[in-house]
This record gives sequence, structure tokens and C-alpha cells, in this order.
Amino acid sequence: MELRHLRYFVAVADEKNFTRAAERLHIAQPPLSRQIQQLEEELGVVLIEKGSRPVRLTEAGKFFHAHAAELLAKASDLKAMTQRVGKIDRKFAIGFVASTLYGLLPEIVRRFRNRYQSLEISFHELTTMEQLQALKEGRIDVGFGRLKSEDPAIRRIVLREEALIVALPVGHRLSAIEGPLKLSQVAQETLLVYPKAPRPSFADQVLATFKERNLVPQTVLEVRELQIAVGLVGAGQGVAVVPQSLQGMIRTDVVYRPLDEVTAVSPIIFSARHMDRSPELVNMLEVIYEIYEELGIAHVRHSL
Repeated sequence: MELRHLRYFVAVADEKNFTRAAERLHIAQPPLSRQIQQLEEELGVVLIEKGSRPVRLTEAGKFFHAHAAELLAKASDLKAMTQRVGKIDRKFAIGFVASTLYGLLPEIVRRFRNRYQSLEISFHELTTMEQLQALKEGRIDVGFGRLKSEDPAIRRIVLREEALIVALPVGHRLSAIEGPLKLSQVAQETLLVYPKAPRPSFADQVLATFKERNLVPQTVLEVRELQIAVGLVGAGQGVAVVPQSLQGMIRTDVVYRPLDEVTAVSPIIFSARHMDRSPELVNMLEVIYEIYEELGIAHVRHSL
């Protein structure tokens, strides 16, 4: 059984018609029918109900279709990822979520660029989930995100856990409280979360932080991106739970306060293609740990 057999069968199952499937595959119908027959003979099962119009799959056919489609998708990802890893030109594409720009990512890239000046570096703002897809499609080489998600094609390393804090409008009643705030106090306010889409996103991570403590924010307002959330906070439209590094976004109409929940954190996650051991990735990870150790930031050192 070859990949072409899977492609032929998936086309017939998707189109529910041999003629349309043949046109989609750019082959004649008789050879397509023979290939499907050979596939059934090799498997020893009937995949398509004989004489059905439109084409109907047997139970075995439905099972085979689901797994064949998944295998074809993985084969496509593998092709794109291998082509990216084997690239001849010295280019390195970095995916990032916006909030990492207020932390150490700029210093990491600055030091990395100075050390490896022959490397052409490009940046792509992508959500964590978009980064995973971009890695598999070969559009980026590394991603810096915040959501934990499992994908067998991607290697993910939690660099560190960053504390969450609260962004408040200047003059807000909670800003006058000395010491860390409680999430129960924040839950009584209009909570601005971002991004609104695509999901899952940092918004879900923040909402889960409340849910884990059996808290439900009084009002939740979803907005498109980080900058809009902070801008609305400054306009007095609500409060926002954000990563600690966002204190680097200095505004005269916003103040930041810590939370007293030590487990209210957001991870910073380094993502790369599984088994990709390119020198660029290894070198970047080394730069990251070098900076963390200089700043005394707690972390667990991983290798690719």
C-alpha cells in the first residue's frame, strides 16, 4: 500500500463520486477504479458499497478514510518540515505572541543576531496555536508562545513560568490597596481578556485561572489584542490580568499590581519541530539560558 492509494481513496470518499475524484486527481476514471479495487484486495475488506450512488463507505471504509486522511496530512507536514530543516539559505523565522516583546525576547534576539550576523532573521506575530501550524508548514523555525498543547510533530520546552499581574486604570479603587491583590477582588470587576480569536488563547488561560479557584468574573469583555485590552483599561472600561513583563508597557493611565496567588502564572514556551537539531535552534536556546542565568531567573536547562 502506497501513499497514492491513500490519496485516491480519500479523493473518492471526499467527492462521493468516481468521476469528480478522477478530475480532482487529474487521472482517468478506469485507472482510479482499478486502484481502489487493488486497495480493497490488499486490505481484504470492502471499503465502498458496491453500486452505491453517490458513493457510500462501509464501516471499514469510514475507519480507513479517517486514518488515511490523517496520514496524508502528516505526510504533507513532514515534507514541509523536512524542506525547511534542509534549507540552504541562512534564514531563520521566529514566531511570537505579542506579550513576549515586553519581556526578554528583544534582548534574546539582539544577542543572538550580534553573535550570528550572517543569519537573516524575520519575525511573525502569531498566536501559540498558529505557531504550531506554521512550524509544521515550514513557515517559521521557532515559536515563543504561552499555551501548553501537545502535538507529536512539535517539541515544546517551558522556559519559565511568568507571574500574572493586574492592569488597573489610574485612580481605580483597587490601586489604593497596599500589597498583592486577590483574584476574588479582581473577579468583581469587568475583566478584559484577549485575544478574542482564534481560540484557545491567552484569554482561556486567564479565565481558567479564575475557574481553578471557583471564581467567576462579574463581567467578561473579549477584545482582539493585547494593546486594545490595555488601552481600554486606561480608558476605565475594566481591568486585565496580564503577564508580569507587561509592566514594560509604560502608560500614564495604567498601573500594575501583583497578585497574591503564587500559582497564577503564564508559561513562556519555546517550540520547534520535533527532532530538529539545527545549529540555529541549539544556539538560540543557549543564548536564552545564558541570559536567564545572568539575570538569576529560575529555569530548568533543556537541550534539543
